[in-house]
Amino acid sequence: MRLHHVQLSCPRGGEAAARRFWVDGIGLTEVSKPAALAGRGGAWFRSAGGAEVHVGVEEPFAPARKAHPALLVDDAEALIGLARRLETAGFAPDWSERRSFDGHERFHVLDAHGNRVEVLAPAD
Repeated sequence: MRLHHVQLSCPRGGEAAARRFWVDGIGLTEVSKPAALAGRGGAWFRSAGGAEVHVGVEEPFAPARKAHPALLVDDAEALIGLARRLETAGFAPDWSERRSFDGHERFHVLDAHGNRVEVLAPAD
């Protein structure tokens, strides 16, 4: 078994902000939603490895502060590079738990709607 996608929420009209985080910040590619689902709003994004993040409109909206996707990058250099990319896009990585998960380094960041996202890499 492997993960196909994870679903996060945004408020109505939040698609542009989601694109700023997932495309400009994280570096995923936006993919078209199936025609049967496109009318619901939201946006879908895909990694080079094929995993997807689906951002759907939810009303009333409440950001996921504890539940979160965790994205794995190859190494500490890629982790630091992604943190810098996020900072450039206006998102602030939180390194306060950098070494709190055995065998990994990580940071957390809030997406454009306040949803928690974890990014980690194997520790050297």
